[in-house]
Parts: sequence; C-alpha cells; structure tokens
Amino acid sequence: MSFVFVSGNLALDFAGTLKWRRSEPEELLATPADLGRWAVEAGVTNEAPAIGTADLRRLRTLREAVYRLVIHGVNGLPWPDGDLGVVNEEAAGAPPGVRLTPEGLVRTGDAGALAAAVARSAAELLGELSELRVRECALAECTRLFIDRSRGGNRQWCGMEECGNRVKVANYRSRKSATTAPG
Repeated sequence: MSFVFVSGNLALDFAGTLKWRRSEPEELLATPADLGRWAVEAGVTNEAPAIGTADLRRLRTLREAVYRLVIHGVNGLPWPDGDLGVVNEEAAGAPPGVRLTPEGLVRTGDAGALAAAVARSAAELLGELSELRVRECALAECTRLFIDRSRGGNRQWCGMEECGNRVKVANYRSRKSATTAPG
C-alpha cells in the first residue's frame, strides 16, 4: 500500500488516509508503522518516528477532527467545538525539528511533532478557507478533500489515477453499451 498526496495540503492529505468513508472505509493507517511511513512519505520527518498504539489513536482522532472541520467549513456550517479543541491543542505542540546539513535539510520529530505539523496545517487552511477552493472529490464513493488550484477552478476529482480514471472508464463503458445496444 502506498499513500497519495493529491490534496495540496498536509492536513487534507492526512484526512485522506481514511478512504471511502461513506461506503466501505479503508484505513490506510492500520498500524503505528503505517503512520511512521506516512510521516516520511509526507515529508514531515526524514525517518519514521517511534509511534505507539496510543499515538496512533491520538493521530486518528486529530484526522477525524480535521475532516469534520473542513467538511463543516466547506458546507458553511459551524465548526464543532470539540474538533476545534483537538486541532488547537495539537497545534500548540512543538513542530518537527529542522536542521541544515551539507547533505540537505533534516526533519526530525516524534508523534507529537507530527500531530503539531498536521494540526498547524489544518489551522492555516481553515483560517483561509473562504479564500480557497476546497472541494470533495466528485466520485460519489470518494471522500477525499483537495484544494482546487486549477486555472479554471473546475477540478472535479482528487486525482486522475484513481477517481478520475474510474469515472472516465464508467462513462466510456456507458457510451459503448449505448452504441452497441440493439435498437
């Protein structure tokens, strides 16, 4: 399993680690090791931080708070106080450490630093939500969120490789069956 980073924002990509929320949820952070791998692939840390089961629960709680806050904000609904509290508490933590070496930038941190990075990203996004085009993927089953930075503001899918291709294949099959149907 590999993670995708198509949302244009760290917090939105993190929220996307639970796929297909409305139908058959697929948990991409099933183990603490998965969360450590996500931290590296997302560029939050250079090496997977030590993460325990309690850390995994904590970060999943943050993920769900971020998701609900963004969905509420996009739909013009008030933000749930409990979710605001979760994001604000985690955002107050120490972010990942950064050190410049001759080999390049080194990012280090523990589970708390990972939570702080995600929560700060979420807070900044939510603080600018009215100025951004944050959307949910147009594929009915997909619940991934993304920032639409397309020139025309008409991006529909979180990514072409998964959702966009599904829609295009379904449309093709529909057209193909309509042209080959006995008439």
